[in-house]
This record gives sequence, C-alpha cells and structure tokens, in this order.
Amino acid sequence: MHVTAAETEEERATVLVLHGFAGFRGMNRPLARMLARSGYRACEVGYDSWGLTLEEVCDRLGTQLNDLDETSTGPLHIVAHSMGGLVARALINSRRPRNLGHVVMLGTPNGGSEIADFLNGMALLRPILGRAAPALVTQRPAEIEAMLGRIDYPVGIIAGSRPIMPIAAARLVPEPSDGKVSVASTRLPEAADHIILPLSHSMLPYHASAHCQIVHFLSHGRFEHPETSGAN
Repeated sequence: MHVTAAETEEERATVLVLHGFAGFRGMNRPLARMLARSGYRACEVGYDSWGLTLEEVCDRLGTQLNDLDETSTGPLHIVAHSMGGLVARALINSRRPRNLGHVVMLGTPNGGSEIADFLNGMALLRPILGRAAPALVTQRPAEIEAMLGRIDYPVGIIAGSRPIMPIAAARLVPEPSDGKVSVASTRLPEAADHIILPLSHSMLPYHASAHCQIVHFLSHGRFEHPETSGAN
C-alpha cells in the first residue's frame, strides 16, 4: 500500500484509491497526488484482478482496509475506477469501515460489460478475463450479486461518453459509452448522483474535469452539474 500523504496527518480524511481490471497500484498515482493536493490522505492499493476471484481480492485487501480504518480519525472515502468500483462494493459489504464516507465510481460496470460478455462467449478469448469474468459479465451469478451487497451509503458515479474508437466500440457496447462500459451500465438506482463527462474509459482517472467532480462529490456528496454550477 502506498500512502501519498504524510502518515502524521491522520486527522485528514482518507481516500482509498482502487484501479480497474488489469491495472496496478501505480496507475492511479496522478489521481492520488491530486487528492493529496486537495487535502486528503490518499492511499493507493493494488490487487490481482486477473488471477483472483472477487472474493479472493476482498480477502487480500481486507487487511489493508482494516488498517486504514483503524488509523483514520476522519472519514474513509473510496475512489475507484472501473472494476475497482465492484471491488469497493464487495469490500464495503463484507468489511464496512466504521467511518465510511463517500464513494466515487469512475466508469464502473455496475450492470456488467457487454465487452466482457463478448470475450466470455468466445473460447479463445475467454482467458483474457481470467477469474474476473463472473463479476464483469452482464448476467452475474447470484453469489456475485450477493457479494456486491446493498447500496446504503453515498455513491457518486462518473460515466464517460467519448470512446477512443467510437465505430468499433458501437459494435459491442450500447451508446452512449466510454468505449468499454455503457453509460446505462454505470448507473445504480440507489446512487446519490450520476454525471456524464465526454471522456473515454481510460481517461476517467486522469482528466482534470473528472478530478474536479471527484473532489466536489467527496466534499459535498453531489457533483457540480452545469445547471447548478452558478448556484450559491
């Protein structure tokens, strides 16, 4: 676990940063640094999204989450990209922090991914998803849905709508989409807020517009929508 902010500043709110499928801890370093500059204690963690099941990922991350929870005097927020949002849901369901704050999901396939369906349906391509397949497909097993649990905490969802290769993406993913996850699939009926940005799936953790919305939701429990940006 990499802690971006100084360990001695435990009074600050903590943000657990989770990467997506096939990612690694350092991928979200720019996001973690932005959060640290914004006054948060930003903590990146890595996990094996390909070789472990969702349950095994939670078992591995559970100790780190408990350590953060025990050393944090302020709220413990979570910012998660893509599959990381599913990991966050499963972690909260099984090991809910005592002072859980806000959760921000970036392009998380809450309803599953049609691309995952395509890969999982082809024998030669199925290994690409590894052991993450049951969590990423649109028709999840009942045990996976049970692991994700009920949303009874403040969740803000940022969806992308500008795929890098729009024609190719449209063949597999319903529009609008970020190229990998459809906007419709990111939604949760229990979410506190949802916003769509003209970004691709891979750009969601890095773009300044997404960073501004993340900080706004962590602070206010809602995004800064254009129609309300001028309000006091």
